[in-house]
Amino acid sequence: MFKRNVLLVTLVAVLAAASTSAFTPSYNTLTFGKAVALPGVTLPAGSYRFEIVNPAMNRDIVRVSSMRTGQVYFTRHTLRVERPHNMPRNQVVTFGEAAAGQPTPIRTWFPLDGGDGRGFVY
Repeated sequence: MFKRNVLLVTLVAVLAAASTSAFTPSYNTLTFGKAVALPGVTLPAGSYRFEIVNPAMNRDIVRVSSMRTGQVYFTRHTLRVERPHNMPRNQVVTFGEAAAGQPTPIRTWFPLDGGDGRGFVY
């Protein structure tokens, strides 16, 4: 009886660990020293959580929220972008160009857990 209970507890623990890791969101904390832009919104200087909302089901929906207040600034569909071969692995965003006095737009976010990035549609 003891062996059977140990096996059952072990099996439950393994299944719980597998299901937990399957639904762990992919995210990075990014800090910007000046305002930056995403489609339809300006992010003031500060720290933000960039995350894939449901990586197990759909890696296309990205949410961006303030690390300080939790306010959600952006939740939208994005496009898969292949990481350029010459891009350093520790580079997690690419920027577009902005007119003078306007916040710099973030073009692509590359989560640290994988090669493909998420492109923002302006």
